[in-house]
Amino acid sequence: MNHGKPIYVTQPVLPPLEQFLPYLEKIWASKILTNAGPFHEQFEDALCRYLGVEQVSLFTNCTIGLITALQALNIQGEVITTPYSFVATAHALLWNRLTPKFVDIDPQTLNIDPRQIEAAITPSTTAILAVHCYGHPCDVHAIERIARKHGLRVIYDAAHAFGVELAGRSVLEHGDLSILSFHATKVFNTFEGGAIVSPDAGMKRHLDHLKNFGFVDEVTVVTAGINGKMSEFNAALGLLQLQGVDAAIERRRQIDHRYREGLRGIDGIDCVGPSGESRPNHAYFPILVRPHFPRARDALYQSLLDNGVIARRYFYPLISSFGMYSQMASAQPENLPQATQVASQVICLPIYPALEDDQVDRVIELIAMAGQSR
Repeated sequence: MNHGKPIYVTQPVLPPLEQFLPYLEKIWASKILTNAGPFHEQFEDALCRYLGVEQVSLFTNCTIGLITALQALNIQGEVITTPYSFVATAHALLWNRLTPKFVDIDPQTLNIDPRQIEAAITPSTTAILAVHCYGHPCDVHAIERIARKHGLRVIYDAAHAFGVELAGRSVLEHGDLSILSFHATKVFNTFEGGAIVSPDAGMKRHLDHLKNFGFVDEVTVVTAGINGKMSEFNAALGLLQLQGVDAAIERRRQIDHRYREGLRGIDGIDCVGPSGESRPNHAYFPILVRPHFPRARDALYQSLLDNGVIARRYFYPLISSFGMYSQMASAQPENLPQATQVASQVICLPIYPALEDDQVDRVIELIAMAGQSR
């Protein structure tokens, strides 16, 4: 074992540089760098085939995708969402001058709790913004029943959910729109990037107008759009990355299995399980440090850091605890007991395809040693 080498929580997957050079040569030859060039169009088509969806609109990143999705659906008023996510989820609401209404999470899946959604609906509620946290699908059927009953839109922040399937079909088929992230830390990356999955060609056209300043042609602008376009560099990398993503997910599966086997007998450590997906992507490996573990979560986190394991406390603090949200009634900790508890217990352990078995074993060993201390 190499105890001196830091073990980071994640590491981007990149293809061999020599495989990317022919793509760059074509970009240099064409002088087309952006504005729906040939690689952009090929990548959209390839993603539709890989993901098993009808329509994909590429974006410069997931956050711009979230902001644009809310614009595209003309969401107004109040939106029910989760406090247990990356801040971009709720920030996209504020950028659209929408009011987030936080509800608690399911303590098993750590996704938004449908029972809490229904209880929080008011006459001002127009939409649900849910997150497939850690790539584990929400209870999409319950959420869709609630949305139909109350006439609400459903947007899924699917930043973690690339390639995830439910009952053999893409989880991205659910809801009005689903937004993906291709950030460097994700299962599939294009350096930076994102996409919106939409149900029909009409919505895709609208999204494509919104991400390109509202232009339809050289002299026609139909909406107040922004610049959310993906460049040819990112699209070309995406095409190449698709060739290796299945192998990357398989290696993640092996690491996930090794962690679960190694941590199984450690009292006070719970591994967050899948939530019904038929094809998981193993995007993260979160554990919960329960109260009867000999060390508190932050003490274990610091012990890992001291030994060169750069884990992360995703998602702590809760979004609802930050200043721009903390005064809202729905953001108060007493209204979010499950999310508050989980945020105080979670540690995401390192997981990425280049992580070696002896490094996984080192992480397990450090947690086991901490569990023996009194």
